[in-house]
Amino acid sequence: MVLDPGKLTAHVPSSRAMAHRNPPSQGKVTVTVDEYSSNPTQAFTHYNINQSRFQPPHVHMVEPIPYDAPKPSGHTRFVCVSDTHSRTDGIQMPYGDVLLHTGDFTELGLPSEVKKFNDWLGSLPYEFKVVIAGNHELTFDKDFMAELVKQDYYRFPSVSKLRPEDFDDVQALLSNCTYLQDSEVTVKGFRIYGAPWTPWFNGWGFNLPRGQSLLDKWNQVPEGIDVLMTHGPPLGFRDWVPKDLQRVGCVELLNTVQQRVRPKLHAFGGIHEGECSVL
Repeated sequence: MVLDPGKLTAHVPSSRAMAHRNPPSQGKVTVTVDEYSSNPTQAFTHYNINQSRFQPPHVHMVEPIPYDAPKPSGHTRFVCVSDTHSRTDGIQMPYGDVLLHTGDFTELGLPSEVKKFNDWLGSLPYEFKVVIAGNHELTFDKDFMAELVKQDYYRFPSVSKLRPEDFDDVQALLSNCTYLQDSEVTVKGFRIYGAPWTPWFNGWGFNLPRGQSLLDKWNQVPEGIDVLMTHGPPLGFRDWVPKDLQRVGCVELLNTVQQRVRPKLHAFGGIHEGECSVL
């Protein structure tokens, strides 16, 4: 699918992505904590009824293009994947120029898992590979690990047994890609920013309380970013959890994406139940 004529196409085999077609913002936009921040289901109902913020022209969900579709001349093709959880054996990857992996590439962030993922990346033919962490990359979240070793009992025994020297430089194991954590890189003329944070969910890695804590992270995203990579979804997009009958996407992320940053492409993963959502 063409997202920006003459510039960019996207193939989304196992990730979620949306393109933005909002006009450029006028002047500096400041995003504040949303009044419905702590209740995303209520927020979805309110903004769906009153502002239709989950429909065109605000956004356009990116549908996977055919595996063998030729790339238009002058375009860069992004391949977006997420939540592979150390299960990359046998995955047939489509052709493209840039691979974007939006987190949860391991089960627990064990160094052995990271090495296996890095080996897989090294076998792929993409010219550029950009990766962010997800809530399962526990060893990448230094604050999480610092608290884990203080506990009297361990929820993650295999991770708790690691010595600090085993994971202090775990990011360096990703030698076959560019790893982003609240940072950006320019690839083929596109500014790409990546962040791993998600609203608190059962005490995994990179979890933050809804509201100001998450907004502080999204406020670090510079304006002018072309491609935004986050692990969790914004409110209203593949964030429906049927068994709980609720939305779990981040309201502050939605507001940041729609009102301030307005990237050409937003790629994200994170909510497995959201794979079946119909928008």
